[in-house]
Amino acid sequence: MPMPDQPPPAAVLLSIGDELVLGQTVDTNTAWLAERLAQLGLMCLRHETVADDRDLIADAFRRAARDTSEHGDGHGLVIASGGLGPTADDLTRFALADALDVDLTLHDESLAHIESFFARLGRPMSDGNRAQALCPDGAAMIRNEAGTAPGIRAVLHDTPIYVTPGVPREMKWMFDHAVEPALRDAATAAGQTPDTILTTKVNTFGLGESDAADRLGGLMARDRNPTVGTTVANGLCSIRVRARFADPRQADRETQATVAQIHERLGPVCFGRDDDTLQAATVEALKTKGLTLTTAESCTGGLLGAMLTDVPGSSSVYTGGWVTYANAMKTERLGVPSETIEAHGAVSEPVAVAMARGAREKAHADLAVSLTGVAGPDGGTADKPVGTVWIGFASAHGDRAFLAKLRGTRQTIRDRAAKCALQLVRFHALGHDPADIQWITPAAATV
Repeated sequence: MPMPDQPPPAAVLLSIGDELVLGQTVDTNTAWLAERLAQLGLMCLRHETVADDRDLIADAFRRAARDTSEHGDGHGLVIASGGLGPTADDLTRFALADALDVDLTLHDESLAHIESFFARLGRPMSDGNRAQALCPDGAAMIRNEAGTAPGIRAVLHDTPIYVTPGVPREMKWMFDHAVEPALRDAATAAGQTPDTILTTKVNTFGLGESDAADRLGGLMARDRNPTVGTTVANGLCSIRVRARFADPRQADRETQATVAQIHERLGPVCFGRDDDTLQAATVEALKTKGLTLTTAESCTGGLLGAMLTDVPGSSSVYTGGWVTYANAMKTERLGVPSETIEAHGAVSEPVAVAMARGAREKAHADLAVSLTGVAGPDGGTADKPVGTVWIGFASAHGDRAFLAKLRGTRQTIRDRAAKCALQLVRFHALGHDPADIQWITPAAATV
């Protein structure tokens, strides 16, 4: 189904602060605001992070107001967060006045609110807090019941601009109590019925992004509605879906139909939606089949067990496990024959299988998975380079191993290895062929 011809009202989100530009603070405001705006039928053109520089902030306001007005058929919106505090580096109100080409005037009502805030706390108010009551001429102040800094509403190039504090709790309060109601009232007054924009993502592990795109084929056509795209992060390939329809019921139907097509084309590597994790999907698969699991870890040092125990209720299926980093521990705790280690090395198919077999027997579990490898950055050889990981798997149906050849930092290799083990366990519980997991290669035969 093609996209609607008319572009939805467009928004630009500005995040202001040196701490954001330098990466010292993670910007969570933008993601929250973008999601809330999408629920109102507003699409974000871009997210922009700006340093505490008066000229740069003013330019960002001018550019955002112009771009949203032009893109959104005359209906634009700019929301900025940050830079409304009482210190010398809080420059947003001054930069907004520059962009509007107006002066700042002390707003008596806002000053009284700030003074009463400190009075309730029994603390003296510094002179710097008076600056928080400065308002660009022609703009309006937005009351802040969650803190001291009032927000600001202004108009530039016929585009409304809302400025909120950077503190997430204050920003959210202001959006809920002032910004969103104003947007809804404006749409009603203009006789506008915003489209419904629904977004979701299908999470996968074990399939590369390019291979996923090949299988999705026409689903990723840019003129399709819903649109489909891919994102890779932390080893997971997520398939993003965005539907935009006037009828919310149609938006939901088309979204669910597209998600079903994604599952059909990608198969069992799909393990969940949105914030679902691979470990939670693995635990759920074990619960569904009534299976218990134990772990034996070397190179991952307990990471796999930590992932499993992050899931509430995992104790019903995860019995616990062993971290046998040294070879002596593999022999003493799991019964791996020392001659096997001597003959094949700790990072090998026979040792991985012996680790899983020993763990399953000692834990009296239905399944056992083991990990032994070279996580780096040192320790690799020509035969076993950094990133070589053997995953052992033991069950009542036999014991075998799988080889993973991973790339990246030590942390990345350990993380990917643990996720390979999780997906392997999940596939076994649900009866899927492990050969569908691209990152691992099954050994030739059971050991």
